[in-house]
Amino acid sequence: MEVRLRIRDRRFLWEICATSMTSMVSKAWKEAGSIEAWSVAKAKAKLSEVIQRALSDGPQTITRKGHKAVVVVSADEWERKTRRTGNLAEFFAESPLRGSKVRIERLKHGPRKVDL
Repeated sequence: MEVRLRIRDRRFLWEICATSMTSMVSKAWKEAGSIEAWSVAKAKAKLSEVIQRALSDGPQTITRKGHKAVVVVSADEWERKTRRTGNLAEFFAESPLRGSKVRIERLKHGPRKVDL
């Protein structure tokens, strides 16, 4: 069976990969231990402590109006989690879809018309 993907479909697949990676990182952080939650006001007042805990205990969540807003992590942790392990060509070469005869073709007609 031959499957053809348009450029927008490839972008969608890329977004799925990026989203999956983000959720895997978040899940790993949660499983590593409890994440401290700080309100914005408390984090402002105790910024040095938030930073110290991020360095020693792991990611620190800052909430705004009761909802997660940001996560403070150490620079080493951030670099480790965001380091790329290959390029896009290697990613597709190692894909389980390799050899499935998926064909990606550009549309033959020009760019689509968009009303601005």
